[in-house]
Amino acid sequence: MRVAQTTSPVRVFRSRRAAMRPARSRKRVSATRESVIRAASAADVHAIHRLIQTHVADGHLLPRQRDEIAAHISRFVVAVQGRRVVACADLAPLSRGVAEVRSLVVDDSVRSRGVGRQLVDELASRAAETGFDTLCAFTHLAGYFVRMGFSIVPHTWLPEKIDADCRSCAHFRTCGQYAVMLPLVRAQQPCVPLTSLHA
Repeated sequence: MRVAQTTSPVRVFRSRRAAMRPARSRKRVSATRESVIRAASAADVHAIHRLIQTHVADGHLLPRQRDEIAAHISRFVVAVQGRRVVACADLAPLSRGVAEVRSLVVDDSVRSRGVGRQLVDELASRAAETGFDTLCAFTHLAGYFVRMGFSIVPHTWLPEKIDADCRSCAHFRTCGQYAVMLPLVRAQQPCVPLTSLHA
């Protein structure tokens, strides 16, 4: 979602796809057609929970408890129209180097408008800025993520996810999900002449 503003003057991290774009300043809040992408707040917990619960029946999403969402609300980003939350996504750390796109949900009313892509872009920016090396997801819709630059990889490439969630899941080894992964690369910094270091 090209909306994060880098706060560190020393290091800038971007996803591989973002690194190929010209550098430009970004803001934390971004409008996407009729939707606005922003960081979630405590006031959004109920709406996020309801959005997730509404789509659990589709079979492609694990349920989330309201208390769990509230405890991790700082990891969520949302898309809103007016005051209505129409999409959400969670950036869940799996290890020091790997973070996962979790609970990516887009309401039917805003499908095919690029809202999901914007949320994933924002999570990639946040993950890179935080210092993660890899962004991953486990999904039934691998093609959706592949179009955003992710690669399909063996589940064994992401042992952090297996250890954290899969082994205790009732659908372990039978869920039919694909593992997808996006390396997050460090943007090149301009070289500083040695003489200037001693000026």
